[in-house]
Amino acid sequence: MDAVVDCFAGQPRQDPLKYTVDPGAAAQAQLEVEGFGNGAIKLTEDGLIENITKVQRLAMQPLSDSLTYFADDKGKKKPASYKPGARVNLDVEMETGTGKTYVYIKTMFEMHKRYGWSKFIIMVPSVAIREGVAKSIQMTAEHFQQEYGKKVRSFVYNSKRLHELESFSSDSGINVMVINVQAFNASGADNRRIYDELDDFQSRRPIDVIAKNRPILILDEPQKMEGPATQKALPKFNPLFILRYSATHKTIHNKVHRLDAVDAFNQKLVKKIRVHGVETKGLSGTNPYLFLHRIDTSSAAPVAFVDIEVKTKTGIKRVPRKLEQGRDLLDMSKGLEVYRGFTVSNIDARDDTVHFTNGDVLHAGEASGDVTERDIRRIQIRETITAHLEREQVLFARGVKVLSLFFIDEVVKYRDYGQDDDKGEYACVFEHEYEQAVADLLSELPLENVEYRKHLEGIDVGKTHRGYFSIDKKGRMTDPKAAARGELAGQSTEPSDYDLILKDKERLLSFDEPTRFIFSHSALREGWDNPNVFVMCMLKHNESQNTISRRQEVGRGLRIAVNRNGERMDHPATVHDINVLTVVASESYKGFVTGLQKEIAENLSARPQLADADYFEGKSLKTGDLELVLDKTLAKKLERFLIKNDYVDDDGHITEAYHDARKSEELAALPEDLEEHRDATFALIDTVFSSAALNDMLSDGRAPKKNKLNDNFDRNEFQELWRRINRKAVYQVDFDSNALVKTCIDRLERDLSVAPLQYLVTEGTLSDGVTDEQLRSGDAFVQGKLRTETGTSAHSRVSYDVIGAICENTDLTRRTVGEILGGIQTVKFSEFAKNPEQFIADASHMIQEQKATAIIEKLTYDALEERYSSELFTAGETGNDFKKATDKLKNHVYDYAIVDSKIEREFVKDLDTSSKVIVYSKLPRGFLIPTPVGDYNPDWAIAFKEGGVKHLYFVAETKSDLPSMKMRELEQTKIKCARKFFDEIGRRINEDQVKYDVVTNYSDLMALVKAVA
Repeated sequence: MDAVVDCFAGQPRQDPLKYTVDPGAAAQAQLEVEGFGNGAIKLTEDGLIENITKVQRLAMQPLSDSLTYFADDKGKKKPASYKPGARVNLDVEMETGTGKTYVYIKTMFEMHKRYGWSKFIIMVPSVAIREGVAKSIQMTAEHFQQEYGKKVRSFVYNSKRLHELESFSSDSGINVMVINVQAFNASGADNRRIYDELDDFQSRRPIDVIAKNRPILILDEPQKMEGPATQKALPKFNPLFILRYSATHKTIHNKVHRLDAVDAFNQKLVKKIRVHGVETKGLSGTNPYLFLHRIDTSSAAPVAFVDIEVKTKTGIKRVPRKLEQGRDLLDMSKGLEVYRGFTVSNIDARDDTVHFTNGDVLHAGEASGDVTERDIRRIQIRETITAHLEREQVLFARGVKVLSLFFIDEVVKYRDYGQDDDKGEYACVFEHEYEQAVADLLSELPLENVEYRKHLEGIDVGKTHRGYFSIDKKGRMTDPKAAARGELAGQSTEPSDYDLILKDKERLLSFDEPTRFIFSHSALREGWDNPNVFVMCMLKHNESQNTISRRQEVGRGLRIAVNRNGERMDHPATVHDINVLTVVASESYKGFVTGLQKEIAENLSARPQLADADYFEGKSLKTGDLELVLDKTLAKKLERFLIKNDYVDDDGHITEAYHDARKSEELAALPEDLEEHRDATFALIDTVFSSAALNDMLSDGRAPKKNKLNDNFDRNEFQELWRRINRKAVYQVDFDSNALVKTCIDRLERDLSVAPLQYLVTEGTLSDGVTDEQLRSGDAFVQGKLRTETGTSAHSRVSYDVIGAICENTDLTRRTVGEILGGIQTVKFSEFAKNPEQFIADASHMIQEQKATAIIEKLTYDALEERYSSELFTAGETGNDFKKATDKLKNHVYDYAIVDSKIEREFVKDLDTSSKVIVYSKLPRGFLIPTPVGDYNPDWAIAFKEGGVKHLYFVAETKSDLPSMKMRELEQTKIKCARKFFDEIGRRINEDQVKYDVVTNYSDLMALVKAVA
């Protein structure tokens, strides 16, 4: 939002401009209607380009050197000369599922607040997107009213309801029209009405009324609107300027923001992706049928879940079975000769394989023998149901409803009107496999899961799946052209399906609504998504003929999930435990992932490819109020740092070693003159494309992912430790506002010093006898004199709300900030005029520091009766990255510990071999301590034995002692708050205190233990 709005910095706020709507000849000038349009852009061309390039520089995007204009009706570019109000295009790249609709709705409010612009048109390429946008505006209305004190008046354009367009023009508030491109670029008579003089519209043309408003156009998925008809139509709307939002721009104009797939994943704004591949394997000879679902490591020895054929009284059937080492499939199949020699010799959980005595090897997700396409589809459907139920078990208690989405190749496979019950092949297979899977789950479900059991038993199989398709051979769905116009919005096989799937997201996400599985053809491939899609299944006839990209399909399920209250499940500590999208593909894991990564990489082509001095030079590093521009020397130093630590390969590409060190927070110390900007430096390096960065986004869904809770969890010592720390609490900060005002005044009086803007002027002369090589390298000039000139702010003519700006930066009231600024000497405040931007930034930072000190000093905690449930540990069994697992442990509450660094790995090794440690646990990520600067998740809970029966209980945070790993200010504040939490909670409930501290290794820990023993 800032990236777009800041492009118009310095634009004066204007009330909507009044104009008289021409009533048309038929009204004989008897009716005069007032309209309110957007005021013109008052910035000069240079001012606008300066703003845009400033935004682009901060976003590390290519800089624009001119504005981008429309093509005119004849397809020619507008002249390069600029006049106020000329049409400019701004591109915003946002990955699917990161909330671009929310962003541009917020941007409209901010545009109105800062500049007074109030007329907006949102253009979309399809009915599905149109309905989603309209729903988003409706759902966020109350939220934005609380933030901005206003509501938008919005409507979907319909040529039969032109009174809504009349209101759009005559209302002076924030007005939004949503329109799909078919409403103005198709050839049908109804679509052309927008260009016709209409008797029922006072002989006016709707397009002329729209153009009078000088609307701001917002294009959602503009790459789908680049056809000649749409491009020719855009100038007719007479837009003030155009904002373009997409994850995959085809044509680049002035890109002011980028949030691509890698950024979105690293910032935890989208789900992780787990892939279940299904592939076939031919065997020689008699071809016995086998399919390996997965390998389970939760028992003492690995167990394989396979499908085999079994002889029964009614014939040969394919059934699921568990295999242990030594099992003979000949016996298990009741004597089928095709399985002779198939005795399990080894089950290897490390690479998900089952080995047989005859030399055959079966991989997870692999079907062998007589496998038909129908078999593959049945396996996929079953895998989808199984994955759905696994996620549902974990998320039901958290109030998160799980949805699954099937993409199918033919509508008739799901809904077949030639059958008495209208059910196609896939619908029948689904219902059979679903009933079997639920029966199996209920037989294994722990008795204490009463609510989830009741929920499952209360859902009828026939009501838990629905379909949405854009066409229907029997005419039971809307004609596609009518659907495109939005007059008879595309319906599915039942009238309610369209409304439920496309419009009524609240009901679809309610546990009272039984629909959990959705079948669709291509109608939901883009423009529709639902935050609670957790499983997707690709039931395709032929992957090679698939014209819909994997990325488009996967994008339908990347949005962060919400609970029954509509709250996003996006807490940084647990976001990727909860938000995992499982994709069941009709190809191997490797094949699907390779294809998906290739598509993602192709859309990352705008990123720089090499981490070298040429790219780093000229980039700006900003840390707080300090800014450093990398010159040639510093850029070369950074390049050498990457080479020295093997963070780049010989060609300058980022290596896996860099990403591993980045994740484990074990990056080497930077050169001294860059260390102060450590975070900003590595953020710059992260902007370089790296194929290794894509690896973390995707995982193999068949890899072992259960970390079993063992008997240590039930030990009295651990249960007592857990009881002492699992109390939830609230904090209160009760500091004296007058004291805060005084300390802030003292600090500003002492340290605030605003320097006037200075410009460094360098003189140089051309060398004698200069060569072509010197000219090309930039070494042809000899530096001469340096002189400094003082000037004023480039934006000194802009009116500043200095109190409001500092309030926004510090989260203090206007009254408090006013008292602070009013208390400093006049001569000190007069420095504001020298450099307003620096004054606001420096004053905000100093006030924040004083506020943080006051928070720690006056922070208190009160224990609540509510406690964290031990289900946090159960939820921790799934979704683990076993690449980070330790060896099997004896004193840990899980069989393995999933560690994030070498420090943690060594720490676990010492804990597990210590004679002093009774039991310990890596605390689950859902265990959180509230603090004023964000929730905090400690690392370890440890119970020690000390002197006979006495026990000591300790909570520890492990941090490196390397100078380069000094904790960030935010981390330090959280740790200070945690110390108060553990000190006060025990004291307030009259129990021995649990000790808490930060350690770098086991020796540090034992020194602390002895000190309190």
